[in-house]
Amino acid sequence: MKIGYAYVCADLIHVGHLNHLEACSKLCDKLIVGVLTDKSVTEKKVKPTIPFEERLRMVQGLECVDIAVSQETYSPIKNASHVADILFESTSHTDVAIQEAKRVMGGLGKRVIIMPYYGGQSSSKIKKHISKGGE
Repeated sequence: MKIGYAYVCADLIHVGHLNHLEACSKLCDKLIVGVLTDKSVTEKKVKPTIPFEERLRMVQGLECVDIAVSQETYSPIKNASHVADILFESTSHTDVAIQEAKRVMGGLGKRVIIMPYYGGQSSSKIKKHISKGGE
């Protein structure tokens, strides 16, 4: 059985999240999704609009997700290295972060699969659109 690990902030879930997680789930037998805590998100981005507990519940409710867990750091390596055979990264992440994930996971005999970024939609774009009154 291959266990995969993906991670999301999931502030304002949109079709990009769904496309990403569905694609990840097709490449493993069980998909664990780390949901970034408010503190971990703010390592690189602004604080989410939706409270963590609600984001966690929404991700857990997706059919393609087997388990949703708390991710306490922006980097998924701590969570993924303990539970997953495959870490799913995104082309939207930095080369440095991807190379570090490959180094750590590879050293444990595990894989990193780089998934395409589904950039047609983003929480930031949705928030910007709403703040402009839907223009």
